[in-house]
Amino acid sequence: MLFEQVHTQPDPYAPFLISQAIKTNGLVFVSGQAAIGDDGQLVGVGDFDKQADQAFRNLERVLKASGSGLDRVVKVTIYLTSMSNFNKIVELRRKWWSQPYPADTIVEVSSLYSSDAMIEIDAIALTVSI
Repeated sequence: MLFEQVHTQPDPYAPFLISQAIKTNGLVFVSGQAAIGDDGQLVGVGDFDKQADQAFRNLERVLKASGSGLDRVVKVTIYLTSMSNFNKIVELRRKWWSQPYPADTIVEVSSLYSSDAMIEIDAIALTVSI
């Protein structure tokens, strides 16, 4: 098989026919991770900090399930419903990554999968150590 689907337990994305991530050729492509809890519900409605923390924890869990980790992320895209949270993203980079920081794109969007969701993160990472 040229690529492998990555699953987490629980997998809140399964009902939507979305792969948590796909591994291929030493890379893992992670689908957008939002602040979805193990129960499939949005965590921290109205609280950006709680949502951001959950989204990063979900990203970390998917990366681990793929045999990778946050230390192997080479590219990340962060979707925000308000750029007023941009400075918080800079702090979150310090919390979750170290140098060299991954290539990063931050985009403000009018809405995510839920009108209450404030952040979503997708990533590309290595599955092999360098």
